[in-house]
Order: sequence, then C-alpha cells, then structure tokens
Amino acid sequence: MPTASLTEYLFFSGLLFAIGLSGVIIRRNIIVIFMCLELMLAAASLTLVAFSRANLVNGLPDYDGQMLVFFIITVAAAEVAVGLAIIVALYRARKTISTDDLTSLKN
Repeated sequence: MPTASLTEYLFFSGLLFAIGLSGVIIRRNIIVIFMCLELMLAAASLTLVAFSRANLVNGLPDYDGQMLVFFIITVAAAEVAVGLAIIVALYRARKTISTDDLTSLKN
C-alpha cells in the first residue's frame, strides 16, 4: 500500500483550509461559519502532523507536531462548547442565526 507524500498532504490541507476560508467569507449562517472555522483548524492540524511525520530524527518521526495537535484538539473542544453557547444565546435573543441580522450589539 503506497503512502502519500508530504506534498500530497500539504495540498489536501491547503484545499481544506481554502474551503474553510471561502465558507467563512461567503456564507451568512453563523453555524456554517463556525463549522468552516473548525475545518480550517483541522487543516492546520493536518499540516502539523504531515510535517511531524516528514521530519525524521534518528530515523524516527519527530512527534512534537503530533503532540501539539492534541492540544489543538483540546482547545477546539473548548471552543466548540463556548461557541455553541454563544450561538444559542444569540438565537434566543434575536431569533435568527443570520449574520446580516446580527450586525448590531443592541437589542
């Protein structure tokens, strides 16, 4: 079974990041924007793991990047909890999740 090269991983990561960035810029639904931000975070994690696997130290992969991904996953879980709580609070206050209707901080 052939393994993918570093270039293929970086291309896929860049593609994921571009999809996430375009979703953040184009979409108006706050939940979709939130999911696109998570997609961008996953693309960054994939890049860290790809570089970690490509960097060999004494013939073994350098696991520093992969350990950093565990911290990223932990922060992402906390971000999801706080972000969804904010989205639910906004929906309860405004009865909408469209960013066009959430431009003002006033009620």
